[in-house]
Amino acid sequence: TGTEYEKMAADYLQKQGIRILERNYRNRNGEIDLIGRDQEYLIFFEVKYRKSLKNGAPAEAVTFSKQKKICRVADYYRLTHGIGEFCAVRYDVVSICDKEITWYQNAFSHLY
Repeated sequence: TGTEYEKMAADYLQKQGIRILERNYRNRNGEIDLIGRDQEYLIFFEVKYRKSLKNGAPAEAVTFSKQKKICRVADYYRLTHGIGEFCAVRYDVVSICDKEITWYQNAFSHLY
């Protein structure tokens, strides 16, 4: 089911003008669901799905430790793709509850 909702999120983001560069990017540090670009930013997306709000909102599942892992993976991606430190980077969360999509731009800051 995760792949289905990541595809739904990617389709939604593309309609908003985001160019998807990678899906399910993995390295030894972990995984990032989607990597995209708009005019200004390189964006690392975490996609979270919940059937209902009974166990909390999907975005609440992006914990501090998950954020740190995403940042480590993003650092490695930038290093291996020759993307310098002056490239504007953003970390966004796409929350899907039932079939409703909410896009949280700049959901968290880079964690070292």
